[in-house]
Amino acid sequence: MFKGTFTALVTPFRSGEIDFEAFEHLVETQISSGVTGIVVVGTTGESPTLSHTEQERLIELTVGFVRGRCKVLAGTGSNSTRDTLVSTRRAERLRANGALVVAPYYNKPNQEGLFRHFRDVAQSTSLPLMLYNIPGRCGVDIQPETVVRLAEECSNIVSIKEASGSVARVSDLRARLPNAFTILSGDDALTLPFMSVGAVGVVSVASNLFPAEVCALVEAFNSGDMKLAGQLHRKLLPIFQDLFIEPNPVPVKTALSWRGAMSGECRLPLCEMSEANEKRLRESIVAFERAKA
Repeated sequence: MFKGTFTALVTPFRSGEIDFEAFEHLVETQISSGVTGIVVVGTTGESPTLSHTEQERLIELTVGFVRGRCKVLAGTGSNSTRDTLVSTRRAERLRANGALVVAPYYNKPNQEGLFRHFRDVAQSTSLPLMLYNIPGRCGVDIQPETVVRLAEECSNIVSIKEASGSVARVSDLRARLPNAFTILSGDDALTLPFMSVGAVGVVSVASNLFPAEVCALVEAFNSGDMKLAGQLHRKLLPIFQDLFIEPNPVPVKTALSWRGAMSGECRLPLCEMSEANEKRLRESIVAFERAKA
């Protein structure tokens, strides 16, 4: 159901408000670069700082901008099952193609709590759902046993964005899940290693900045060109790493602002990069773009 390159799209702000003109331009750039799909109002889109009205408007606009040219996933997860149900139903009403549902953060449910949370979300909608496992940010890890149980009991839970950082975890999941259930990397730097053991794509932050290049990496692997995939991975790796030297999405928004695509503004509690890290990121991007020329 979900495979290829999905961009976890940033949300542009200007003077504290959403910059809808810049947002439409970002969407068009992604589509013209060949991405499989866009994730709107996900955590890279600073969803915790967006009002429900803003989230609804962004999903509605994205579906309208895209016009079926790629898939649209809406980030609907939160640490409240009730709120997640409401958000997921709203995404379905607004005609998103699916929902990305992050593990509940902060309250740290056990595995049974995680199972019931995702099961209840799945039962509330006909949308296909992609689980999002990112223990480093959520403080809770969706264990393989829970993923397998959800896949068996919920026909519309069809994919997982795996950001545990473990190649062994992806290998274990692939061995235990149905073939139709897809695994995508949640970490740009691990896209190629994860694909080597069974993942079929990435939900990417770096593709906000270099969508064609990330697509090329994924497509090279899927077409069997391991040499090209390895070359692209090595060229992109410094970018993948430096886009996370400060909390996401601050570095990628900063880099997009250098292109004039949008303001680099984030909403508090996120703030601008340090001068030292900004210098490091700029040097990595300049080196990469020179190497392309």
